[in-house]
Amino acid sequence: MASLKRATTLLSNFRRQSTITKSLPQLTKDRYPHIKRGDYATLSQKHLDYFVGLLGRNRVLTDPSDCEMYNVDFIKAVRGYSQCVLKPQTTEEVSNILSFCNQHRLAVCPQGGNTGLVGGSVPVFDEVVLSTSLLNKIISIDDISGVMVCEAGCVLERLDETLGERGLMMPLDLGAKGSCNIGGNVSTNAGGLRLLRYGNLHGSVLGVEAVKANGDVIDCLSTLKKDNTGYHLMHLFIGSEGTLGIVTKVAIHCPSRPTSLNLALLGLHSFEDILRTYSRAKKELSEILSSCEMMDASSLDVVTSHLKLKSPLGEFPFYMVIETSGSNEKHDEEKLNAFLESVMGDGIVADGTVTNEPSKIRLIWDLRERITEGLLHDGYLFKYDISLPIKDFYSLIPKMRERLGSDASRIAGYGHIGDGNIHLNISVPEFRPDVLKKVEPYVYELTSKLKGSVSAEHGVGFRKPPYIHYSKSDNAIGLMKELKNMMDPNGILNPYKVLPSQ
Repeated sequence: MASLKRATTLLSNFRRQSTITKSLPQLTKDRYPHIKRGDYATLSQKHLDYFVGLLGRNRVLTDPSDCEMYNVDFIKAVRGYSQCVLKPQTTEEVSNILSFCNQHRLAVCPQGGNTGLVGGSVPVFDEVVLSTSLLNKIISIDDISGVMVCEAGCVLERLDETLGERGLMMPLDLGAKGSCNIGGNVSTNAGGLRLLRYGNLHGSVLGVEAVKANGDVIDCLSTLKKDNTGYHLMHLFIGSEGTLGIVTKVAIHCPSRPTSLNLALLGLHSFEDILRTYSRAKKELSEILSSCEMMDASSLDVVTSHLKLKSPLGEFPFYMVIETSGSNEKHDEEKLNAFLESVMGDGIVADGTVTNEPSKIRLIWDLRERITEGLLHDGYLFKYDISLPIKDFYSLIPKMRERLGSDASRIAGYGHIGDGNIHLNISVPEFRPDVLKKVEPYVYELTSKLKGSVSAEHGVGFRKPPYIHYSKSDNAIGLMKELKNMMDPNGILNPYKVLPSQ
């Protein structure tokens, strides 16, 4: 009874204004007033009583200060006002929560590490947040097959460290690896820095366990590399961003960890030189090439000026990070050095440095991985994750600079040149609707004309549903809506995300 009384007090406390909101972004409902709240129930004491009875007092958060971090996205671009965060520890608890919410028409926002960049992991209005952070057990690792089974809330970096003790590695590497969860990675089909070598998660994930909106547990947790028994149902949950079901367990194939690792940072004078260098790297480094990244001078500037990181190279218009990984240190070093001598001798690369020392490798990767963090120091960030034909990879940046002029304080581009995924970033001191109107849908129209995708690896989330038609046909969108209606007829799972409302 005491816990229920406390829940009552906490619910009423949420209506108080808190000083912590002063540094937070505007509520999504106010910034995007055209988005209307769906026909969902409002959280009541009856609902809270059930959640506390199921999970206990400590795993039902209702205090405003406790809930706030779950309401705001990583780049502080969107913000909901959920009054309740639930922290289940088992699939059964997830099932019970969803069954109850579906019965009572309570909207639910699934959330892992909350490192998403398109507003897909935070509430838009007052959806109940279901955090998977306590679903964090590694269930098994098979040293022979390299298959790991784990719960959705496991942090990516922790998984990689544990696998490293067994001579294995995660096939996925992200700048947010210290806080992102594998369930969120799978639910967004995250790409990352080594997709060039290991492919995306549709190829690495062997099975999933997921819970549908009505609480049904779908066990597709196969650990076999070959399992052709009927429809590949697990692929419905990979990349669906929690709109079809909540992933609770994952089986993933983990490759052997390389024993030889080398990293080069290169300075180049033009984007054409980047294309030539990448083409040569594919041919001359071939089987040991594991990552190929690019960043322009403006992108590097945010980590050297805002984060005070030191670059080992001088100033150039463009930079590349090239990683090789293999099992023969002498062979790999000779191959990379020969490649660098070749491209520098031909005048394609202006300057470069190469290392196999872990501390120096970390320094170079920080220059690339911490760009988003550095950009946040500029103010408000309009961020676009786009796939383009590689020849057109950098084409949007000069077009946006010409279009926006002095309206933007910075327009920078960086990303995965090896798979055509450019990250376009537009910084302004604070959010401006007039700048947004100049950028959207113009940036998506350009992407569509170039036969690109409006979302490469971050998903669609809240920010991109109105623009998904630039990459998907009406028939494809219609089929996705049919799947959504079939699997979640009450629309309680992550509403306002992925699919356009009309």
